Amino acid sequence: MATDTLESRTGAGGATAVRRLLLENGALTALIVLVIAMSALSGDFLTTDNLLNVGVQAAVTAVLAFGVTFVIVSAGIDLSVGSVAALSATVLAWTATSHGVPVVVAVLLALVTGVAAGLVNGFLIAYGKLPPFIATLAMLSVARGLSLVISGGSPIPFPNSVSHLGDTLGGWLPVPVLVMIVMGLIAALVLGRTYIGRSMYAIGGNEEAARLSGLRVKKQKLAIYALSGVFAAVAGVVLASRLSSAQPQAADGYELDAIAAVVIGGASLAGGTGKASGTLIGALILAVLRNGLNLLNVSAFWQQVVIGVVIALAVLFDTLRRKAGAAPAAAGASPGGKGRQAGTYALAAVVTVAIVGATSFLHNGSSSSANPKMGLSLSTLNNPFFVQIRAGAQAEAKKLGVDLTVTDAQNDASQQANQLQNFTSSNAGAIIVNPVDSDAASNSVKAAGKAGIPVVAVDRGVNNARTSTLVASDNVAGGELAAKTVAEKLGGKGRIVILQGQAGTSAARERAAGFAKGLKAYPGIQVLAQQPADFDRTKGLDVMSNLLQAHPDVQGVIAANDEMALGAIKALGAKAGRSVQVVGFDGTPDGLKAVEGGTLYASVAQQPSQLGRIAVDNALKAVQGKKVGSAVKVPVKVVTKDNVAGFTG
Repeated sequence: MATDTLESRTGAGGATAVRRLLLENGALTALIVLVIAMSALSGDFLTTDNLLNVGVQAAVTAVLAFGVTFVIVSAGIDLSVGSVAALSATVLAWTATSHGVPVVVAVLLALVTGVAAGLVNGFLIAYGKLPPFIATLAMLSVARGLSLVISGGSPIPFPNSVSHLGDTLGGWLPVPVLVMIVMGLIAALVLGRTYIGRSMYAIGGNEEAARLSGLRVKKQKLAIYALSGVFAAVAGVVLASRLSSAQPQAADGYELDAIAAVVIGGASLAGGTGKASGTLIGALILAVLRNGLNLLNVSAFWQQVVIGVVIALAVLFDTLRRKAGAAPAAAGASPGGKGRQAGTYALAAVVTVAIVGATSFLHNGSSSSANPKMGLSLSTLNNPFFVQIRAGAQAEAKKLGVDLTVTDAQNDASQQANQLQNFTSSNAGAIIVNPVDSDAASNSVKAAGKAGIPVVAVDRGVNNARTSTLVASDNVAGGELAAKTVAEKLGGKGRIVILQGQAGTSAARERAAGFAKGLKAYPGIQVLAQQPADFDRTKGLDVMSNLLQAHPDVQGVIAANDEMALGAIKALGAKAGRSVQVVGFDGTPDGLKAVEGGTLYASVAQQPSQLGRIAVDNALKAVQGKKVGSAVKVPVKVVTKDNVAGFTG
């Protein structure tokens, strides 16, 4: 009986040890499971090029998250890091290119910008007594606004000497991955070996006790948020170097990814726990998820759902860990504990390599699809115009027997760069890209070209990179037509307002240039106001409502897309189509219905389904080695009530 009891206790102790190991290393366990699962599901995942892609795609989020780790460990929050990253990159590009400042000085100015933003956050929180959420939310808006003001809403090319940060060493090792490793080591050193690192844990554990023990909490908070700002600035420079330009809208929403990486990595939002290695694992989990889901052709909308579920599970796991009494991930662990942790990581690496190696046999000898593979990266699917491009492309792909994978960049140039890299590493036969920004897509298109993959641009071209062809209508010419249409409807005289697209996008710039060019021929047309409404119907409604308060006598509206035009029509009410003539752009189904109903006078239609169809057709020709023209122009057409019945798009 004694023996049975001993064995029972030993078994129970072993089970408890395993349970405790999993609780203390939950993020690492999750990463291992994800890598194994993606390796089993996709034969394209476990390649050297793709694994390096995962590292590059994790780099910016990881560097941002290292800075956010300092803040969360001290029981704070920083929502401004994405905007500070964009502002720092903009300052670097603006000073180096527009003002001739030496690149080294420009980089220092970018870092100073990050420090300044962090110090403002720290001052508002420590001395102004603002909640961290409110103070950093305000900085999010201020930094983004300053980035747009400095850049004028347009991307600024990056100096070549800095753009090398987006290159590779020895032709294979990406520099962003090296930067991520260096910044991770610095973060680990700060947290585990410095006075300020110990202060972070003390403040996060119990701020009042830390103050009573003699710690200068206010000054420490200044330093903590300044550190977060520095890491955000470095992340901004790395991101912009990948895109070869400083994008004023870059890193939008990245603060949420950074916070998610920290929480997934085991830190508690209540403060007092967290470590750099956990944050790195959290960033890698997000990158592996996005990369794998792209390769598996999972909708971008479902990707958001999956990532949201992962974040929720991470917080739930943290709660369970606390209840189970798992050791917190804090500084000051014993040497034995650190050795045990290193052993855990080494064991995890061995197990992962062994299992992944075994799963790779699932793909060995499997026959590849007889159908040619293509990837289509659209700037957004949150707009009917691009949804129609997708529909046209998918219909043509089905007709031609092409295996087409469609991804949504969500108007994020960095996310689109990741998607294009994924297509390249998965050896797609051809890539079709609708660039978020024509400059930002260039490096990824060049990489595809080096891999021998033809690239077709659709709707917008790619600057400084060779594509097989450009399938597009002319946005500038379309803008001129829109201006001419509203001017002639008003008899060459009248007062109008212009609703512009999202600042920083090439479509918004080109259409605005077309509007201005077209209106030069009509000096009797007075432009009362020009305001951005971000290609969004709700914002079009709000902006038009505001403009009507200042300009109730407006007679015409030009909108850079149909969605904004429909919002303007809602704001105008009974005036739309009667005393106020509205002209939209794109020829979307809802826009055409409004034209038919008489509330929208006209839409400059680009025939988006034709763009998608022709893009796939030309991509297949390029794959087959057939000759394609350098550009295929799809004519724009002004659709009014007179001809809307025969127009299909």
